[in-house]
Amino acid sequence: MLWKLLVEYLRPQQRLLFAVVVFQLAQSIASLYLPTLNADIIDQGVAKGDTGYILRTGSLMLFITLLQIACAVTAVYFGAKAAMALGRDVRGAIFTRVAEFSEQEVSRFGAPSLITRSTNDVQQVQQLVLMSATLMVAAPMLSIGGVIMAVRQDAQLSWLIAVSVPVLMIAVGLIITRMVPLFRLMQTRIDSVNRVLREQLAGIRVVRAFVREDIETARFGKANEDVTDTALRAGRLMALAFPTVMLVLNVSSVAVIWFGSFRIEDGSMQVGTLIAFLSYLLQILMSVMMATFMAVMIPRAAVSADRIGAVLGTESSVRPPLNPVSLAAGPGGRYSGQLEMRDVGFAYPGAEQPVLSHVSFTARSGQTTAIIGSTGSGKTTLVNLMPRLFDATSGAVLIDGVDVKDLHPDLLWGHIGLVPQKPYLFSGTVRSNLLYGKPDATEEELWGALSIAQAEDFVREMEGGLDAPISQGGTNVSGGQRQRIAIARALVKRPELYIFDDSFSSLDTATDARLRQALKHNTAGATLVIIAQRVSSIVDADQILVLDDGRIVGHGTHEELLETSDTYQEIVSSQLAAEEAA
Repeated sequence: MLWKLLVEYLRPQQRLLFAVVVFQLAQSIASLYLPTLNADIIDQGVAKGDTGYILRTGSLMLFITLLQIACAVTAVYFGAKAAMALGRDVRGAIFTRVAEFSEQEVSRFGAPSLITRSTNDVQQVQQLVLMSATLMVAAPMLSIGGVIMAVRQDAQLSWLIAVSVPVLMIAVGLIITRMVPLFRLMQTRIDSVNRVLREQLAGIRVVRAFVREDIETARFGKANEDVTDTALRAGRLMALAFPTVMLVLNVSSVAVIWFGSFRIEDGSMQVGTLIAFLSYLLQILMSVMMATFMAVMIPRAAVSADRIGAVLGTESSVRPPLNPVSLAAGPGGRYSGQLEMRDVGFAYPGAEQPVLSHVSFTARSGQTTAIIGSTGSGKTTLVNLMPRLFDATSGAVLIDGVDVKDLHPDLLWGHIGLVPQKPYLFSGTVRSNLLYGKPDATEEELWGALSIAQAEDFVREMEGGLDAPISQGGTNVSGGQRQRIAIARALVKRPELYIFDDSFSSLDTATDARLRQALKHNTAGATLVIIAQRVSSIVDADQILVLDDGRIVGHGTHEELLETSDTYQEIVSSQLAAEEAA
């Protein structure tokens, strides 16, 4: 997967990579030429006492060194640009793919893992590209060139190269094979740290309310210790690699000097040649060491690439239709927004029992359809099928008589205003959050929506009004204020179909009543679907569906259900008893 990822995302950076190769080749040639010049200074200048030759050759060496530095710096610059571009493109691809996921895929990977894959995993691949541009490209050039130049200096000592290089490769290879599983485990444990930390940050109030600080600290400590333990084990192996390289390098240097001294003694080799040969051997082994360093990075990058590829290779279970159809507009260019479910069933992958079975009803325009049921009855799952966050496993969900699977997602979502059970506000201002519903909405429209949602008063009291800051998730406002801003956001959009998923639960009964009354007068002609657990929120609905264990067990108005539905009667009586007890 690593190779496939690099080929795909480095293809647009071919010019930068070509420049890296050119400048690395130039600096490698310069590096290989310097030992030969050094040998000439010793043999032709120092040995003969020719100061002029020493100065001329030394000046040439200085110029070549400066050229080598310039080429190396330029190669690193272009390599860094290529690596950063790859990181940018891969992160963008992950974000785009995750944005296409349905709730099913997001739940399967989990938010902590997706965060790690788009940050730490991408960074590992990016670091590999950067180090390859600075080390890996030059390593084969220096090693191959070093072998050629060393043989030119003295072919009889070249057997030392044939021994030392394989020994080094075998020793380092044994270390690397033990590091691969550790790197794979490392990424999984980083996911765990992200998950625990994210849970604790999101649930900090619950942690404090139940005095669970010590237990949560212990949880994080365990996850942290697991990462530390894995990192230490991998670090010890990595630390062992470099002493191994240096051991082989130093033993090889001693061997060259030892055997070379005999050849100098019998006059078959000059001192400068020996020094040049030693320099080339060191260059070869250093190149192998650089390749070794890269080989240490490759396993971790390969694990990260596999994790990235798993995200990029996962297709959403909710796919846009190949030939999307359009909705037929009614008078005034508006759509009716009628919602119909025909014998709908849904089961999560691998579940033994379906969550929904044989659900059929029609929510007509201009009417309010309420769905009530106990916790776990399938209400939220039913809501997720309406805007096609999930696809029904059986039956059909239709908008204006068209199956939602035949509509382009943008067209479908453009006609739906959804207020989820846990409303989410984005960091910014009240205005920026409301404009999610309609980017070109006027200030009058924004205040009108806030007024209907019973949010105008507290927004006017906030410092800045519409420009009052909202923190990530809306944590700087109360739960009821957050719900009302989310409702106003849907109202700004003015869709044909409103879906309120238990959106009035954080409101007091007086505010709830005023809000429902305002909605009734200002959403005339639209279809309203209200999911609720509180009976008082739905008593005025045109039709009420009673959901129990994934099935509709009651259908009618409040008065009709009081006479015909035992389940509805139980819900009403339990809530009345609770109110009386309060």
